[in-house]
Amino acid sequence: HSINVLTIFTQGSRPVLYCVALTELIVTCETFVINLMQVPIILAKVLQESYKKHFIYLSSSKSSKDLERKVAEFSLSVKDRKVVTHSGKTFIDYARHWEEVYKANKSANTRFMYKNIINKHLACIDCPISDLRRYHYADMMNSIKGARTKQQAAMTFKQIVKAAIHDKLLPAAALEELTDGYELQKHVAKEKRPLTDAEKKAVFKADLCDRDKAFLYILYGCGVRRGEAAALTVDDFDFKSGTVKIDKAIAYVEYDEILKDTKNYKHRTVPIPKSVLPDIQRYVSSMQGDIFAMQTGKRLTKSSLDKMWKRILRAMQAVSEEPIEGLTPHIFRHNYCTTLCYKIPEVSINDIAYLMGDSKEVVMNVYNHLNMNKQAVSDTISATF
Repeated sequence: HSINVLTIFTQGSRPVLYCVALTELIVTCETFVINLMQVPIILAKVLQESYKKHFIYLSSSKSSKDLERKVAEFSLSVKDRKVVTHSGKTFIDYARHWEEVYKANKSANTRFMYKNIINKHLACIDCPISDLRRYHYADMMNSIKGARTKQQAAMTFKQIVKAAIHDKLLPAAALEELTDGYELQKHVAKEKRPLTDAEKKAVFKADLCDRDKAFLYILYGCGVRRGEAAALTVDDFDFKSGTVKIDKAIAYVEYDEILKDTKNYKHRTVPIPKSVLPDIQRYVSSMQGDIFAMQTGKRLTKSSLDKMWKRILRAMQAVSEEPIEGLTPHIFRHNYCTTLCYKIPEVSINDIAYLMGDSKEVVMNVYNHLNMNKQAVSDTISATF
């Protein structure tokens, strides 16, 4: 998107006329001859998004050289995107359009997050996008409670501003100018943990119905995500080889259940441990189609899944030697990864990443965390004795 400054007409003391290309949206550029005797004048004609003609006049009462200086300065400001297209759109209208266009290929849960942030938090910024100021960003951020939500709102706002810069609705320096100086409280995610010894014992001691037990054992023995377990069908299991195929998941978006591909689009075949295989096989063999479907035959809903998990927690707590706190399906997945990491190098990092349906980087983070804990224990013993 080069910026061209063209000398159209110049002759002695007659006026100098330039045509400055402001945006890539220019369709036509006509040649003008202005019959002024003393005042050189510059005319820039731009066809903007609205397809209305806009004229920008620059004049100098001194000389053609002074006019050329102004042209150079103006051209530089165009190049630096200090001169932008005035679309007439408000920031919130552009934000919603941005989500629909630029986030169309994201997962359902990711799109829901963006929509939620835009409609609940960014909607207060209803000014024309060209009038966006630092205080708009600061007021919006100050109205949000919770470090995680603030982090998501800041991320979304910055992505929208970057897109507006590329669309030439904001100057190139807009992002820094709008967000500079606002200190964002860092969100510290809860440290992931494996299962405690008491929780591991409770998994096998809990008095559960076949359905709940199968769901719990699949989480424990296969390390799958909650949505991947909920989407399993009878055809996914091969009990001759003792494996289960993971190639889909259920995403819970608001009140809808959406069948989708696995996260990162990584399909895998996972072995079922012998400790849980008989109970899983007995339950799956009694089912048809979706193994965790509702009695109506529909997919497992979010509310039904939550109720099932509460039943599982109650049953585990009833036989646990210790209080069970904050136990989620994802902790079973982290426990699976942690257990395998303890077997390195008997099991390679590539194999663990495949079984998890995740990246090597994720596995390495877990492995490095285990090594750090080992070193901390070693240092403590050395310091003590």
